[in-house]
Amino acid sequence: MSRIELIHASCADQTVDAVVNAANDGLWAGGGICGVIFRKAGMSELTEACRKYKTPLNDGDAVITSAFNMSNAKTIIHAVGPNFAVTPTAFKELFDAYYNSLKVLMENGYHSISFPLISSGIFGGSLENPVAESTKQCLKAYQKFTADYPDYEIDVKLCAYMASEMQEATKEYETFHRDSI
Repeated sequence: MSRIELIHASCADQTVDAVVNAANDGLWAGGGICGVIFRKAGMSELTEACRKYKTPLNDGDAVITSAFNMSNAKTIIHAVGPNFAVTPTAFKELFDAYYNSLKVLMENGYHSISFPLISSGIFGGSLENPVAESTKQCLKAYQKFTADYPDYEIDVKLCAYMASEMQEATKEYETFHRDSI
């Protein structure tokens, strides 16, 4: 049976089939979780693998590479979250970043995945609560994916790294679970 859980940790440290990178449209090493994943996987190896994709990618796209030196994962899924400072109403694109990551996971025969809170940091722009919005879109994507593919089991870890993020994400997570019962 599929499941989703919210955890207070880094997605880069989870033992899963796929770690999700909150990627930029050029798939180059960035700051935040993107930088962490590039360093853990191996900067040169991951940069070279990402160069094989035609960029820029669109907001909401997800692509896959090897996890290289990450012993806790088999693969990295690079999900391009929207920059809400540039596109303040890109909620569908944020949903798509999560949903398309789950589709890439399935298309490659994997079942477990760890997500960061995509577009909740610097890409959060002027959203009132980027962490809550990211959590909500992840939960909606999970719900749609499990409805669309009920026979494909997935184990999703949504990771809130900072205590303040965990607090905001927990409110959204509890509301979602209360409303979906």
